[in-house]
Amino acid sequence: MTATPSDHGHSRRQLSVELKMLDDGIAAPRYALPGDAGADLSTTIDVSLAPGERQLVPTGIAMAIPEGVAGFIHPRSGLAVRAGLSVVNAPGTIDAGYRGEIKVPLINLDPRETIHLARGERIAQLVLQPVYQAEFTVVDELPDSIRKDAGFGSTGGFVPGP
Repeated sequence: MTATPSDHGHSRRQLSVELKMLDDGIAAPRYALPGDAGADLSTTIDVSLAPGERQLVPTGIAMAIPEGVAGFIHPRSGLAVRAGLSVVNAPGTIDAGYRGEIKVPLINLDPRETIHLARGERIAQLVLQPVYQAEFTVVDELPDSIRKDAGFGSTGGFVPGP
């Protein structure tokens, strides 16, 4: 990863990722605006998803994500709000060792309307992030914390049932 100056005096981190185009008619992943975290991914096929329907959608790309980094597939917020389109396992994870075509498991969460997507349409976002592999150590007791074992809703906003 390298840091380079941007137009605003802040450093911009860049990561070199080798990309293989599997479909010449589809655009490479691209950031819509400077500073965007997610690069847009497009569909290589026309897709229609009825309410509640899901489908694994190809993007026409494969890549070599560097060791120590993973790709995460997120829904596009505009499509999520306007049409109810989401990613089934959001965020989907692409491991550094995977070299096959990136496919996105889409789902239509709208209860009434079918979603129609045309070949070349942007369907999801790819966010690349550093990741760690943990060295797990089995212990008899965990160190204490303020939260202890308080889980869902423990900081407010959730009332557990009886």
